[in-house]
Amino acid sequence: MRMLVLGAGLQGSACAYDLLQHPAVTEVRLADREFGALPAFLTPYRNDPRLVLLPLDARDPAAARQAMQGVAAVMCALPYYFNLETTRAALACGVHFCDLGGNTGIVNKQKALDAEAKAAGVTVIPDCGLAPGMVNILAQLGISRCDTTESVKIFVGGLPQTPEGPLKYQIVYSLEGVLDYYTTLSWIVRDGKRMEVKALSEVEPVQFDAPVGELEAFHTAGGLSTMAQRYEGKIPSMEYKTLRYPGHAHIMEAVRELGLLDLAPIDVKGQQVSPRDVAVATMGPKLKKPKGRDLVALRVVVRGVKDGRPVTHSWELVDRYDEAKGITAMERTTGFSLAITGLLQVAGVVAPAGVHTPDEAVPGERYIAELATRGILIKELVA
Repeated sequence: MRMLVLGAGLQGSACAYDLLQHPAVTEVRLADREFGALPAFLTPYRNDPRLVLLPLDARDPAAARQAMQGVAAVMCALPYYFNLETTRAALACGVHFCDLGGNTGIVNKQKALDAEAKAAGVTVIPDCGLAPGMVNILAQLGISRCDTTESVKIFVGGLPQTPEGPLKYQIVYSLEGVLDYYTTLSWIVRDGKRMEVKALSEVEPVQFDAPVGELEAFHTAGGLSTMAQRYEGKIPSMEYKTLRYPGHAHIMEAVRELGLLDLAPIDVKGQQVSPRDVAVATMGPKLKKPKGRDLVALRVVVRGVKDGRPVTHSWELVDRYDEAKGITAMERTTGFSLAITGLLQVAGVVAPAGVHTPDEAVPGERYIAELATRGILIKELVA
């Protein structure tokens, strides 16, 4: 089978790598506007005819449709604002489509294309990374195992294994994306009603086994995806929080409240400058740790009732940088997750044709098993 990966950045490259591990995949088209040096883990495939580097400007709908010809599925690792148009291109070509998502407004617009996806006989699954993505599948698995669900709590974060500096953080994906999450209201469900809360708020400690130790959790946007809409009035409490080392939220809240993350340009010595652009340009180089090793910490806790008795289903993951292959934990948990979704779509084991989020479409047990074959081991606890 032929597969198309849109975007040759960190996650797209990891997705392509994962697809190349499957003998049934005869070709991986890795498309981007321009290509720099391939990451080290893809270098062995540089002369492999199965890996095709395809120059593509995703803003050109005709070129996108041409790239999709003859493929079984499209996995989009481009910024979220490309997702709607690339979805439309995939539907026009009659191929399965999934993406990393991250913007619930865009996901709702994709959901409006459900009838078109059904008519084309394909599945569209947005929000297929780590969060949203993996955490939503785990949360849904817990919900499905309860007769009634009382609460869902999701915690996840990408962190340096060795924290340094005042923020104790290193860039594990887009700094622009991180700052978006820190400045956007977060949807939660409380007392059965959907509501918004400020990012970086309601900080609470979360304990992991050593050497990770104590982390802090706080609200950020995007992680619940459409689950807050789906379960409003059905589940009393549902929330998603980001994990960082203690003290991070307090500093970033102060930076935000001082206006240093604002998008609107201000006058600086006669020049119009966006504070956010300055923050990215200033903080970015200091938060890049080329030799830093990352980890991903995750916990999903679903409490409810089964057969008249209280029950708690919990899932926990601590994944670390792959020293042997040079693949970050964030690439493994995000890029590999995208690849797994595309493979499951082609295998026909997800929901029927239409537009579905991962929690609506992806079978949890099969997904966990697929992660385990990649060495991403999720521990489950039932109490």
